Amino acid sequence: MLVALGVYLGLWQWERAVDKRAAIAIRESADALVEPVMPPEQGATVTLRGEYLADHTLYLDNRIVAGRIGVAVLTPLRDNHGQLWLIQRGFLETGPSRASPYATTPEGRVEIKGEWQATQTGGPLYGDNREGLRLQQLSLSPWEPELGAFSYAGWVHASEGDGILIPWWEANVMPPSRHVGYAFQWWGLALAALLVMLIGGYRLRRDAQ
Repeated sequence: MLVALGVYLGLWQWERAVDKRAAIAIRESADALVEPVMPPEQGATVTLRGEYLADHTLYLDNRIVAGRIGVAVLTPLRDNHGQLWLIQRGFLETGPSRASPYATTPEGRVEIKGEWQATQTGGPLYGDNREGLRLQQLSLSPWEPELGAFSYAGWVHASEGDGILIPWWEANVMPPSRHVGYAFQWWGLALAALLVMLIGGYRLRRDAQ
């Protein structure tokens, strides 16, 4: 069973390495889009023009940048085509205070540029996602009762443009080489278990003679 488990887990990590290579290739080949009217590809660089809906700003809690505690500022944007986007505007330092954060938001027409990320499944959530103006996980659902559905399932991590704060987000893509390393570790453990089994069986048969 140990040998079979090691072989299986090694194959699983090998397949994950293949998937990560494909994901990296998709991000690297994604187009740069200006005011798109179709869903962007994962990792696409998107330029949007429109107006922030400042009154609907919420804050993603518990962000840390350079050792500083704060939040990520999340503001919906209505573009020139009438489409609704969620913009992650960057890091705002708050310190340990639990008072409601506040970020100023430009009025009128704005232009922003950033990377598109399709909706991600969050980790375990204990209790409500929303606490006042703070969110524990990035999700579109807190805005939908008032604004309706967003035009596309995802958000823009903005890095340039009007109302942009300190960029902090980076795509979390583990290098394929790490998965390959894990695969060989599991296969090495499976080989070690096989050798122990063979040597142990040989000694048992020898002692029984």
